Amino acid sequence: MTQHRPVIGITCYVEDVDRPPWVGQRSAVLPYRYVAQVEAAGGLAVVLPPRTDVDEAMAREVVARVDGLVVAGGADVSAHLYGAAPHPTSQDPRPDRDAWETALVRAAEEVDLPLLGICRGMQVMAVAAGGRIEQHVPDRVGHEAHSPRPGVYSSHHVDPVVGSRLAGVIGEDAVDVPTYHHQAVVADSLEGTGWAPSAWHDDGTLEAMEVPAARFRLAVQWHAEEGEHPALFTALVEAASEAPSGVEPAPQPSPPDDPGGEHER
Repeated sequence: MTQHRPVIGITCYVEDVDRPPWVGQRSAVLPYRYVAQVEAAGGLAVVLPPRTDVDEAMAREVVARVDGLVVAGGADVSAHLYGAAPHPTSQDPRPDRDAWETALVRAAEEVDLPLLGICRGMQVMAVAAGGRIEQHVPDRVGHEAHSPRPGVYSSHHVDPVVGSRLAGVIGEDAVDVPTYHHQAVVADSLEGTGWAPSAWHDDGTLEAMEVPAARFRLAVQWHAEEGEHPALFTALVEAASEAPSGVEPAPQPSPPDDPGGEHER
């Protein structure tokens, strides 16, 4: 019997792309590293562009057709979604992604679908659960180590929480990670949501969170897709390969009968 690769949905942008000769062509946009990491881990990647007509039923329909979900990095989550006014440094809102990704996350959580959030994805998951966002980390920490130059990934270390699921995936020792963010999840806002901190920067910035009771629900503030260590994607794909507790795997089609008896099985 052929083992089917788990299908992993990845969220993305819809943007006007300046690609001659099709200048301004509306396109689904995603850094290919996400696809490469999922497929190197043994998954089958499918891209999920945001929709303007999203509703709960549509999100549930999409979630029913994938085995796992990656909520990708990108622009800041709209501040009004967590009851705040935008900071002067906030990026232009992307209401299409906000609505689409929030609906997908909530639908995925309903059925305990394996979830991995990357950078913005971590913030989407936190806000969907009722959490808040620190809108400009440098205001608190007094440095730009998390995002020192526009368009360039930096590197800093994070400390996994001992005993966390994240530590079980990447180890308990401090590890250097590729980073590019100026916002972060407010750790105290996660109280009562089911999410728990699972990694920190030494300046007090929350760098990862997880739901211990879930099959696999983990989010990191860094850009794991850019790293050289694929452990997070491997763990996601492995979790997506397993049927949920109490659910039998879908039956696989049997090979066709061989009425002529020419082939042995």
